[in-house]
Amino acid sequence: MPPKSTDLDYRPSYLAATITSLAVFALYCATLAPSTAMWDTSEYISAAYVLGIPHPPGNPLFVLIGRLFAILPLGPLNVATKINILAALTSAVSAGMWFLVTERILVGWLVERWQRIVGGVLAAVIGATAFTVWNQSVVNEKVYTVSLMGLAIISWLTVRWSDDPDGPDADRLLVVIAYLLGLGYANHMMGFLAGPAVVVAVLVRRPHTLLRWKLVVASVGALLLGMTPFLTQPIRAAHFPAINEGEPTTWTSFWYNFNRGQYGKPALTDRQAPFFDGQLGMFWLYFRWQWLRDAKDHWPTLQRILASAYMLLGLMGGWVHFKRDRKSFWYLGTFMLTLTLVLIYYLNFKYGHSQCAALGNPPDINCEVRDRDYFFIVAFSAWGVWTALGMVYIWEGFASLFGNEEVKIGRETIEVPRRQSWIYSSWFLALALIPLFTNWKAASRAGQTDTFAFAHDLLDSVEPYGVLITAGDNDTFPLWYAQEVEGVRKDVLVLCTSLLNTDWYVRQLVRRPVYPYDAAKGPAVYRGKEWPMPKGPPLHMTTAQADSIPEYQEVRQAELFKKGSIEATIKPQVLAKADIVVLLMIKDDYPNRPIYFSRTAGGYPQDVLGLGQYLLTQGLARKLLPNPPVPGKDTVLLQGEGFVDVTRTHDLWHNDFLGPQAVIKRGLWVDKASVGIPYIYITSAVDLADIAAQRGDSAESRKLMETARALADATDLSRLFNPQVPPPATAVPLGEDTGSGVKMTDTGKRQHK
Repeated sequence: MPPKSTDLDYRPSYLAATITSLAVFALYCATLAPSTAMWDTSEYISAAYVLGIPHPPGNPLFVLIGRLFAILPLGPLNVATKINILAALTSAVSAGMWFLVTERILVGWLVERWQRIVGGVLAAVIGATAFTVWNQSVVNEKVYTVSLMGLAIISWLTVRWSDDPDGPDADRLLVVIAYLLGLGYANHMMGFLAGPAVVVAVLVRRPHTLLRWKLVVASVGALLLGMTPFLTQPIRAAHFPAINEGEPTTWTSFWYNFNRGQYGKPALTDRQAPFFDGQLGMFWLYFRWQWLRDAKDHWPTLQRILASAYMLLGLMGGWVHFKRDRKSFWYLGTFMLTLTLVLIYYLNFKYGHSQCAALGNPPDINCEVRDRDYFFIVAFSAWGVWTALGMVYIWEGFASLFGNEEVKIGRETIEVPRRQSWIYSSWFLALALIPLFTNWKAASRAGQTDTFAFAHDLLDSVEPYGVLITAGDNDTFPLWYAQEVEGVRKDVLVLCTSLLNTDWYVRQLVRRPVYPYDAAKGPAVYRGKEWPMPKGPPLHMTTAQADSIPEYQEVRQAELFKKGSIEATIKPQVLAKADIVVLLMIKDDYPNRPIYFSRTAGGYPQDVLGLGQYLLTQGLARKLLPNPPVPGKDTVLLQGEGFVDVTRTHDLWHNDFLGPQAVIKRGLWVDKASVGIPYIYITSAVDLADIAAQRGDSAESRKLMETARALADATDLSRLFNPQVPPPATAVPLGEDTGSGVKMTDTGKRQHK
């Protein structure tokens, strides 16, 4: 029987890629967050909504796109859901691009289109359901899904250019790629990650291209044109939006923001952790997460087996790629190297948060305050391409066992497995579906409202027109979202001590208008009383005077701070600018405004400003009193907590708080670095249960303890009720999120003094 005759078909299967992207998008929508989430989610959603400027370098492209999605007329969907859809859409488009890249690599390898389409689907599914990719695609925590889309598109265009570097569209493709690189940088520095791989592809395929000065000039011009969204920053900053980080209104401040000068990144030669056992070990930990994140603590061996399998499949796919399609390998191989070893070295992270926890949090090791797996989202997404190639290679091997046939391609006759052989062996491809089932619970954000609920509860813990002093990301950004997007308690002035160390934030404090308190929308506990609206800022100074506040002040010997009846002894130390501002605010505006300190601030202000004896816990915050509280019917002293306003806390807990039920309903707190947030609810429930028990209300005490245990189960903090296991450590460096500073006793309960 003569061999079948066929020709190589280079036509991309755009319809199949589109269907694949739509399927991924449907998966993401089914698991989409309906609200905000921890860390930078609230900051970016809020900045996009108010057309503001998030933390340096400000991500202007994301802000513009996010603003567009925020105002889309999508019926009853709230702003957070719309911007979360942006994350889902950009990642779904990326999956379609990886489909096309994989299909193209397989053209010279598999003779039938349907086989190549299967390979493309494998790449898209594996990359899209990797834990970090999925988890970041269902809530807009960062700007990285937009970067992922841009880099995936660049990858597809570069693979096409590599096919025909002398073709009629070759030069135009390079100019478009340059433009997308610049546009990607306007979203995040990550947008440049494809640059080295593009250069290598050009050098290998057509090196003389770099000598064509007109093309080089056009490409550089396109690159700079792509970065023009940065020009919107000084224009918008001059209008002082509600979120205006860095306030880049001058060339100096703009350039400082652009270069991320605020963060003081160490030199690459100054390694923050050993490269091999520290930084590569952190990457391996995150790579393991990608294939089994659900119940990872119960099946660590299975997680390692799956990770090893996907690593070997990917390396095998890379080897097969090199052997069978050298033209596209030079780009994708360099890109993979950049996304892994080069990026790990460049980022120069300390030991990862979970990595340190696994090591027992040794005191002599510097650790990141949270896990940074999201920096490798592109690597995990693109790894699906090589993993799919490795799977197809094995699939072909299995198929050949069931019989081959001869196929003539042009003048060459080759032997390939019969169609039935491929079908008989397709069971092996089910391996690609494993992450879909082993990551669903941890990656999904469906129904997650606990972050907004926490912001609502913390704001409502503050009396009308109060000042709320917070410590870092997770107790500040959700409040921005609640106030600026949802309109919750805008009368409360939120001050983050980490940001108070900058000059621009203090100026914004002086400029911020006073918003009226809406009693009808506020907690019932504040009704029936007049709350006079303050006039002017809490700091009685101009912006120029605010700029003159020193960056620090050394206290060489104990000093007495006085305001009315308040007398606080400040021990010898170096006061940061934030501490000075807080003291100035108390001196200028207290008691005109109630002043509260979030319980997330741990030992602040008692350990720094000596105000501990004047604090009274109300809900999730501590109120500054003019005189030390004394025990009474409604005021109870609890060990480790201090004085608690029982009536106010009880009323807020039962009649206003949304957080406890939101956390319990979610049933999973994946991010252990922010577990201090639900921990506060647990300790609050235990506090109220103890007080109820001492007052003889056993039914109330039992109900509250059941809630505390349910919260502990939902957040993997059940160990708090085990006398052999201490509570979680919560101290973290200034400038990052903190957990609760509250301590449990051995029984998991409080003890009254």
